[in-house]
Amino acid sequence: MCELLGLSSSLPATLNLSLARLAEHGGPPTSIRDGWGVAWYEGADIRLIKDAGAADTSDWLRFIGQHDLRSTIVMAHIRKATMGAPTYRNAQPFVRELAGRMHSFAHNGWLPGILKTPGFQSPRFAPVGETDSEQAFCALLDRLSTIWRTPGDIPPLERRLEIVTAFAREIRALGPANFLYSDGDALFAHGDRRKSLAIGNVTAPGLVFLQHQCSSTHSAIIANGLSVTGTDQIITLVASVPLTAEPWQAMAEGTVAVFRDGQINVNPRTDSA
Repeated sequence: MCELLGLSSSLPATLNLSLARLAEHGGPPTSIRDGWGVAWYEGADIRLIKDAGAADTSDWLRFIGQHDLRSTIVMAHIRKATMGAPTYRNAQPFVRELAGRMHSFAHNGWLPGILKTPGFQSPRFAPVGETDSEQAFCALLDRLSTIWRTPGDIPPLERRLEIVTAFAREIRALGPANFLYSDGDALFAHGDRRKSLAIGNVTAPGLVFLQHQCSSTHSAIIANGLSVTGTDQIITLVASVPLTAEPWQAMAEGTVAVFRDGQINVNPRTDSA
């Protein structure tokens, strides 16, 4: 299965991650080798680094490790191809401009039939690649374009959440639809179902999250393949599976959470992780 990781923090935080080790949380190291990507928000813009190959053989990871890339919103994805070849254009996160801001999207699951389902073909946004995930992103942007009209004006969070929630409800009917979406102001997370390697079934939870209070004496989240540093601030992580021994909260199937400045602005229904 693909792996998702998102970060929201009250101040710019540094997210250093070994994507190869992170992928082990979702299966054998050799099973997720079809591309990866990380997006850091820089205000309304995005610093995007992604690659078509395996995370453990990419020179770009060394570049990331050598630079202190800080952001209040970070989105990462490790790909196991189910639709579309393992090429750069099919690697996630996907990004597009809308109303003078960069929007980003990453999806875990599969959505068979989305290309032929009415309502998921956008007259304005077209996929660059061949994945069901990018087709879903284009359909979401088409819906959001009704409220994102003027550069510099951010629509009310309630209106954005309404559209994202309705969209999530639609694509859940097509297949497992865990996704992260951000407009640079907030990070939206939809938890659905994912395939369990232990039992082979598709079950909830599809996403889990953890809120962490960083202080001057306890400023880091350090785990196998993950290091997050930031002083005197709140950091929230959302991921496909728990990444640390701390008590992560599991998002109940079919719920949407909104994270902004490290705070949980819209708290989803939760199950025990």
